[in-house]
Amino acid sequence: MAKRSADRHFNFVLSHPILTLILVAVAVAFFGYHSPKIRLDASSESLVLETDDALQFYRSIRARYGSDDFLVVTFSPSTDLFEDSALENLRMLRDDLAAISRVDSVISLLDVPLVQSPPISLSEIEKGVPTLLSPQTDRELARKEILNSPVYHNLIISPDGRTTAIQVNFRKDETWHRLLESRNRLLEQRLTSGLTNDEARRLKLLSRQFENHSASLQAQQAKDIAQVREILSRHRESATLFLGGVPMIAADSISFIRQDMLAFGAAVLGFIFAILWTVFRKPRWIVLPMLACGFTGVIMIGILGLVGWPITVVSSNFLALLLIITLSLCVHLIVRYRELQSTAPNTPKAELVRQTVASKAAPCFYTVVTTIVAFGSLVFSGIRTVMDFGMMMSIGVLVAFVVVFALIPAALMLMPATGVANRNSWTDEITGYVASLIKRRRIIIPALFLCLGVLSFKGVSLLSVENRFLDYFRPSTEIYQGMELIDNELGGTTPLDVVIDMPVIADDPLLDDWVDPLAEAFGMETVEKGFASTSYWFNANRLGDVYRIHDYLDGLSETGKVLSIASAMRLLKTIDPQIDRENFELSVLYKSMPEEFKDLLFKPYMSEDGNQIRFAIRVFESDPTLQRAALMDEIRQHLSTEFKLAPEQVNLTGMLVLYNNMLQSLFRSQILTLGAVFLAIMIMFAIVFRDLKLASVAIIPNIFAAGLVLGIMGWLRIPLDLMTITIAAISIGIAVDDTIHYVHRFRDEFVKDGDYWASVRRSHASIGRAMYYTTITITLGFSILALSNFVPTVYFGLLTGFAMLAALVADLALLPLLLVWTRPLKTPNRS
Repeated sequence: MAKRSADRHFNFVLSHPILTLILVAVAVAFFGYHSPKIRLDASSESLVLETDDALQFYRSIRARYGSDDFLVVTFSPSTDLFEDSALENLRMLRDDLAAISRVDSVISLLDVPLVQSPPISLSEIEKGVPTLLSPQTDRELARKEILNSPVYHNLIISPDGRTTAIQVNFRKDETWHRLLESRNRLLEQRLTSGLTNDEARRLKLLSRQFENHSASLQAQQAKDIAQVREILSRHRESATLFLGGVPMIAADSISFIRQDMLAFGAAVLGFIFAILWTVFRKPRWIVLPMLACGFTGVIMIGILGLVGWPITVVSSNFLALLLIITLSLCVHLIVRYRELQSTAPNTPKAELVRQTVASKAAPCFYTVVTTIVAFGSLVFSGIRTVMDFGMMMSIGVLVAFVVVFALIPAALMLMPATGVANRNSWTDEITGYVASLIKRRRIIIPALFLCLGVLSFKGVSLLSVENRFLDYFRPSTEIYQGMELIDNELGGTTPLDVVIDMPVIADDPLLDDWVDPLAEAFGMETVEKGFASTSYWFNANRLGDVYRIHDYLDGLSETGKVLSIASAMRLLKTIDPQIDRENFELSVLYKSMPEEFKDLLFKPYMSEDGNQIRFAIRVFESDPTLQRAALMDEIRQHLSTEFKLAPEQVNLTGMLVLYNNMLQSLFRSQILTLGAVFLAIMIMFAIVFRDLKLASVAIIPNIFAAGLVLGIMGWLRIPLDLMTITIAAISIGIAVDDTIHYVHRFRDEFVKDGDYWASVRRSHASIGRAMYYTTITITLGFSILALSNFVPTVYFGLLTGFAMLAALVADLALLPLLLVWTRPLKTPNRS
């Protein structure tokens, strides 16, 4: 049935070429109209595991204790940081940043409370706490206090006192959070109990509203970042400044995406032109593939814009990849047409086109299907960006097939016939040499492949998902430089929160219900009962545990700055060392504390009832020995064994947890992905070749190519990440195209005389040339990705190009030998 449908389609194209071209033009115009709607997304939401249970907990903690979506500006003046001129420049920079309309607050060295510069009493705290610019502040005492403060040291000032950090907090977008919560509630309900028709419609509406609002918020954020950078440029004469933080990384990543799409798309088109001219040297064989690639790209971008499908850092190279795949289909058609023209020069043009389509439609369709299977397998990753990349490439490959097999045959039907095509002798020499070489070295070559296979297997065992987010960017980028400075000088970059709840108990003897007589005399009964005595952690009996947990976390080699209520209490103990001895004093302190002091030092690290505490840790991202999963396991184990905390009391969250969960999922999904791809391809081979033995032989070169590229990654210690996770599946999906084309042609040649080696020689001289052209084109096209500022894209381009070369060598050297040795084809009947 599928064959009959395909025949009807191609008969229509060949019988109505003008109408076919009009339909192609209409499709290009329609989708081209929607192409400007394409949306780019580099938010942290796009880089987390879609099914991660920790994501909901992370969002709830962020809602309770504050978001980590803020900017950090590092300020390193040319003079001493505490000199009047440096502080005045810092003040002007702070005020300029605070004047940005969406900025909610700016926290700098000038704004933090000081309690020892000069020393103040607890009773004076209620009246207000001085800052660095307060008239009564002693500058030298302030320097000493800030550099040695349990809160400020390694947070807002570097250990050498030469660099300080400014935190720029943007106003919380209530609409975004409301839409997110409403949408996620319905998504969770859909997974558990299902949705009614009204609820399904509401979910669709909320999803569209959320996407539209996110897009406008992202655009506004880009403008804010640009405004911040403009302000920084005005202050660079007085200090060295770097910008960091999640919003900046997202904004710059979007810039990288846009740059990669435009630059790589244009560069690939340039490569396509150069390669087509070098190989074919006729205008029609340059113009037609260029049009096919351009039309495919416009239609696919229009589809993404029409349905609101965002482009992310993972899918930023989809356009270059799609152009390369489209060109591969074009080259197979052109090479076959020229081959038929060369062998039968007197054949009418219409018949040449019909024969070309008839001979290449089936193998090209099968290669498209296997490529779609390879990209579709990425849904096993569970990561929305990777899943979207797989789906959009699956659709794109199908679009490419339809465009190529509509445009080129229809155009050829209308074009005047050309002279007999000249063969490229240098290409014939290469493929002919390979055919003769494998016949002469039929033992050595398989042995060589076997050795490479063993080495690849060992390399695969060395694969790891541990990598530094810092290394995702080139050292020349501001993202890299800012993160490195903050990591090395200001206490680490990657957030990790340890959240500890009170135990689930009915009574705790350490929770003191007794009211101090002094408290009663001073009218403090309600304070005593309402907070310190009823709070599990902000309690004289429990603060000792808080201090010890804080010190343990701070003592880990992987952790930089650690903040908790222990930091605040130790700051206050410099005023009164006995302040945490009695609940009464704690209650008086908490009640009398100014709100701005409480907002800075207590509320971000303790729940309102005092029954949950948060240790905010920043992990050294630049540490090359960092093992995220091992670090988290160690923390959980130590808190359980040494502090007798129940597992349900301890929760770890933050971007480090989400990032680690994503990486671990990548590692698991790699096995599932490759297994699914090979299984699907085996089934496809069995259907296409109608022979299980032949299908088993054909799959071996593809296993070799995938294993070799993964082995190289293991030996070179290139970790699996959002981009490299896709290399094996994509390499197989594209490389299997050559396998299908070769076996399909080999069977046609074998029918002629039943001679295996003669069939190898003729197959190398015909389809081998097309495989050679397409592989060189693909490899050179992927090499362009090495120019990206996003390092995983560089790895993706170079490793995928290498995989294509490996697959070509395997298909031209190993596959023919396997066909000769196993003899899966029946000798043709000569009667």
